[in-house]
Amino acid sequence: MRDSILIDGSLQKAMNGKLDLSDLEAVRLLLSGDSVIDWNRANFQKLEHVNAFLLLHQIDISLPEDHRRLKNVFISSVTYLEEHLGLRFPKELIEVDDIRKIFVWASKKRGFNRYQILACVILKLMHVIYHIEAAELRFQVPLSEAALLDEASKQINLMSQKMLQSGLPIVSFYGNRKARNSIITKLLAKRKNIAATVFDKLRYRIVMEEQEDLLLALVWLCRQGFPFNYVIPSQSHNTILDFNQMLHSDDVKEIRDFLTSNGITEEVSISERSVVHETKNTKIMEEANSFSGNSYRVINFIVDYPIRIDHLVDLPQRNHLGKVVFVMVEFQVIDKKTAYHNDQGENAHLHYKRRQFEEVKSRLRMGRRRKIKSEDN
Repeated sequence: MRDSILIDGSLQKAMNGKLDLSDLEAVRLLLSGDSVIDWNRANFQKLEHVNAFLLLHQIDISLPEDHRRLKNVFISSVTYLEEHLGLRFPKELIEVDDIRKIFVWASKKRGFNRYQILACVILKLMHVIYHIEAAELRFQVPLSEAALLDEASKQINLMSQKMLQSGLPIVSFYGNRKARNSIITKLLAKRKNIAATVFDKLRYRIVMEEQEDLLLALVWLCRQGFPFNYVIPSQSHNTILDFNQMLHSDDVKEIRDFLTSNGITEEVSISERSVVHETKNTKIMEEANSFSGNSYRVINFIVDYPIRIDHLVDLPQRNHLGKVVFVMVEFQVIDKKTAYHNDQGENAHLHYKRRQFEEVKSRLRMGRRRKIKSEDN
């Protein structure tokens, strides 16, 4: 069985010559807005793959302090599972000499394997604990939100330069910070009008030449841009790509029959404001935005983006929480033709803002009298 394929032409250099199942699973999660907590298998075949994944989390396993950090997260995960859930682990798992082996063991594919299942459970707890401790660190350090957004912007700008130089057919990669007035307007237009519900204070748009280039852009982002496991569940909006149709492209058709789901997609919770198109392997969730035009199309997702802060603030008393915090960042990925149509007629930003202002004025004057299709965009 082949677990990867070669990409033809000049894209070999940009994508390291192949796409594999781990790439497709990451993209599936990104598009669907699912969670890795619902996965039953990881996708790490070699320790080098684990190294690259950890670097996206700002963990350099070659640094002693980062190695200790990973070990502490592992120990905390096993402790929780044993003390609170009553799970018991083989000695080989809990006394492993290299934590990276847990990632590889969680990826085994041959039949029922107790080690694989338990290793996968440990990874899920590591995912949660790393995130929780980073959130705790963020509340403890004397850094403003503005400073954290600035640092995230610097890192993403470096990432954008790397992506633009990769050889992928990118038209543009740009972003900005949502202005204060825009945040106020958005909160007034939303039912849940608290600041915590504004996910896109920092937002970026990537425009590709053709629609068939979108898959490669998403794969590149999951490999080199950010850890896909911290894409915020239920905040992905995909009204462009059908994942099942995408598997019939020349880039992935040779491995589509080997793609097995790591997530739970059979049962999908559908709100009254959503339309879900299900295929064998994934779903396209369309949420109508009351302020956007009916033909507006985009791939949109929110990432909890990890940034190191040890160069920004002294952390001598907080080493047990690591050196990384998370900042929410919105990404939009779109092709040039769709981007053009999104700027025409009823989809134009001018009309979007007009509809939004009308709703805000109506709500302030009369309360929420008329039904709004969606408040998330």
